[in-house]
Formats: sequence, structure tokens, C-alpha cells
Amino acid sequence: MLSILVTGGSGQLGRDLRALSSPEADVRAPGSAELDVLDTRAVTEAISELSRAAVRANRQPLLINAAAYTAVDAAETDQERAYAVNAAGPRILAFACARYGVPMVHISTDYVFAGHARRPYRPEETRAARNVYGRSKAAGEDEVLIENNRSWVVRTSWLYGAGGANFVRTMIELERERETVSVVDDQHGSPTWTADLASGLLELGQIIADGHPPRQRVLHCSGTGATTWYRFARAIFAEIGADPERVRPCATADFPRPAPRPTYSVLSNDAWRTAGLTPLRAWRSALHDFFAASGYGLSADPSAEQSPVMGR
Repeated sequence: MLSILVTGGSGQLGRDLRALSSPEADVRAPGSAELDVLDTRAVTEAISELSRAAVRANRQPLLINAAAYTAVDAAETDQERAYAVNAAGPRILAFACARYGVPMVHISTDYVFAGHARRPYRPEETRAARNVYGRSKAAGEDEVLIENNRSWVVRTSWLYGAGGANFVRTMIELERERETVSVVDDQHGSPTWTADLASGLLELGQIIADGHPPRQRVLHCSGTGATTWYRFARAIFAEIGADPERVRPCATADFPRPAPRPTYSVLSNDAWRTAGLTPLRAWRSALHDFFAASGYGLSADPSAEQSPVMGR
């Protein structure tokens, strides 16, 4: 059985991890206002208490760090804050976990890669982030792996959930406000429902607690399959009963942003599978179930929008 502390608990992943709390896995997920990952004293006290509480309850302790600075464009001009939250914070957490013998799982991102690949990125491949956000997350990965030899980095991609700002929520709002919506069709990735990722992280925590941790300390866990933001948007429109033809494809160059994005950041989940962990389901199936669970879903067929028109 597990006693899990989740940092960044008020975010969409943190909320879905908290929702999985059970007699087998007791999950505490304080938000940043309650536990600031940059407050060394508060972090040390929280990890110490996690360790003591786990011993009292005859459980195995685990820290999952879901705290992050995720404003990709804002990070270009707010580098100090981005590196503080995404690199210094993880170092503080990892050091405290090592001190009290607590294993740590650190959540990272597909944006650590340059995005020039033609096949899914493996965990061991060279990182070359194109923006400050990605570089700060890569720095955080290094800090965690150096400070705590019982730590694992889990990279994921294109997260969405019920409890935060994300692409799905944006598309729902734009569908209500605009007749047509233009979305880039030349960036490729794998949408990941935070509820699915949360389940995967609990499975990882369990094999760590059982004494069979993955040998590979950097893993990828994202929705199976790949798409573009444009095709993702069409799927969202289909789920809420809107006409997918209202979504128009465009190029990244048509909408310049402060932070460059990777063109291709699909992650290979092979190492996750090799570790004995269950790969996440197809991204399209997960999206359908997300809408069904949230009450938005109107499409009866998860593949309703998968027509040749989507490839244009």
C-alpha cells in the first residue's frame, strides 16, 4: 500500500491523482498555496511527515511532483520564475526525498525535444528544447536524477483534464464564440487525458513500492497514437456535437508565438511497456470518455470525425 504526496495538487493532474485516493493508495495533494516547492523548510517538513506517516500506517511513501510553470509563451520573458519552479523546485524536492528515503516521480514534458524527428522520441534520445519552458523542464529532470537515486522522470504530452486551462477547454470556448476556428496542422503530438496519466502513475508507484522499479529512470507515458492540433480540434468539435468543418487548418507560421514549438514531439511509450506498465489507451478513445465523464459528450461514435477530410 502507498502513501502518496502530490505537489502541484491544484492542477489538472493533481486533481485527478487526488480523485484516485483509496485504501490501497492514500493520496494527499496540496496546492502551491499550501505547499510551495521553493520553500525548503516547508518541503523538508512535508517529506519528513510523509515518511513518518507511511511508517505508522505500514505503507510505502512516494512523492509525485506535478508542480510546474507551464505558461510556455510567458516563460520567454519570465525565465527566472520558470527556472525556479521547473528546476530549483524539483532539486529541493529531490534532495528532501533522498534525505528521508522517499522515492520520487517527477513529471516532465515532450517540449524537452527539438521536434525535428520523424518517429516517436525514445526517453534516452538527445534533448534540445526550442524554448525556455522546455529548457527549464530539462534542467529539472537533471536536478531530480542527480539528487535522488530513487527517482524517475515521466515525460508526457498535450495534457488536458477537467480541472485546468488546456486546449480542450479553449476549443469548447472558441466553438461558442466563433463561426470558424483556425488551428495549426503542422505540429504533431499525442493528447493525454490527465485521468489516464494519473492511473498510470499510480501503477508506477505500486511497482516501485513492490520492489520492482523500472531500471530505466526516464520514461514516457502519453496517449497512444499521434495527431495534430487541427485534427485534435476537429475531434473536440465532433464530441460536443459541433460541425468539425468549422475548424480550418493553418500553418504555424500563420500564427507566430513568442515561444517556438516542436514540429513533432510524439513520445515512444515502449520503455513504459518494457517496465511492465500498462500503456495508455488510444488518445481518441480517451477523449471520447473524457467528454462522457464531463457531461459534454454528444457524439455516440468515438471515430465519427475520422474521415479523409481530416487529412487535408
